[in-house]
Amino acid sequence: MSNLAIIPARGGSKRIPRKNIKKLFGKPIIAYVIEAVRDSCLFDEIMVSTDDIEIANIAKDYNAEVPFLRSKKNANDFATLTDVILEVLATYKKKGKEFDNVCCVLSTAALISSELITVAYQKILNAEYISVVPVIKFAYPIQRALKNKDGLLEMKEKEHLNTRSQDLESYFHDSGQFYWLKTDRFLDEKKIFTSKTGYIELKEYEAQDVDTMEDWAMLEIKYNYNKQ
Repeated sequence: MSNLAIIPARGGSKRIPRKNIKKLFGKPIIAYVIEAVRDSCLFDEIMVSTDDIEIANIAKDYNAEVPFLRSKKNANDFATLTDVILEVLATYKKKGKEFDNVCCVLSTAALISSELITVAYQKILNAEYISVVPVIKFAYPIQRALKNKDGLLEMKEKEHLNTRSQDLESYFHDSGQFYWLKTDRFLDEKKIFTSKTGYIELKEYEAQDVDTMEDWAMLEIKYNYNKQ
């Protein structure tokens, strides 16, 4: 089995400028990701997909590969992760390299661990799955969500007004950490959430999306909590 890790890290982040290399307790956040991926010992190659020379140099400092820069087309605000992965795989194929499995790991997933990557990898080896994604259970039943209607609160699903929380089905959201993919099947479907996506469930403190400075503050809290 040949495995490729792709860490997308474009230079044009808007809400937290340069967030892919922003220092988290003295070290670029992307470094935590590269180190966890490397510690899993699962990958034939660990590459960073970036359009930015500074990010590329920092990635190389932490022993990731940057064999080519991302195209301008896939470095804008509208490119999806799928677009990035497809471009990387196509470029490697032109160079004569192909991989059985791909793991796309987000560059700000500083709470990631090699153990979680490995657990998910064991699942992707199951013939049933095309992709495997770490998810987190919603802390409160989404069936009892409230919405704004003309300035007043209204239940989204009124039939659950008096339903006990423990009697409602659990729902999950993407943890924003990584995505394991079987390459050939991914290339057929060209989407991360495929027709056969498995999952591993994380605790709330095991992941943190980072889009705002408030998110960053929460990341620091969770990082310290996990260390303890």
